Amino acid sequence: MYDVDDEGFLENPAHWSRDFAMATAAGEGLVLGPQHWELIEETRRFYDAYGFSPSMRPLVKYIAINLGPEKGKSLYLMTLFPPSPARQLCKLAGLHKPKNCL
Repeated sequence: MYDVDDEGFLENPAHWSRDFAMATAAGEGLVLGPQHWELIEETRRFYDAYGFSPSMRPLVKYIAINLGPEKGKSLYLMTLFPPSPARQLCKLAGLHKPKNCL
């Protein structure tokens, strides 16, 4: 159905869909609400703007600029996407794994 790598990251970000995100989230025990979708969409916008999957620091900064400082905090992201927000968000957004994520 979807071409993913051995860690479940979508091989081609252009093939992303909300269905992919929901199926991936369900497989990881996440239920996506409006706050999750807002951040998934923002992560995809980051990729569209810069051409790479964001690691935590640039993602937090980008979210703070675009969604406000209360959402652009590591702690906020950790509550929605534990244990590794940048990794989880990139996976759900259909992007490749960020370079510095284990």
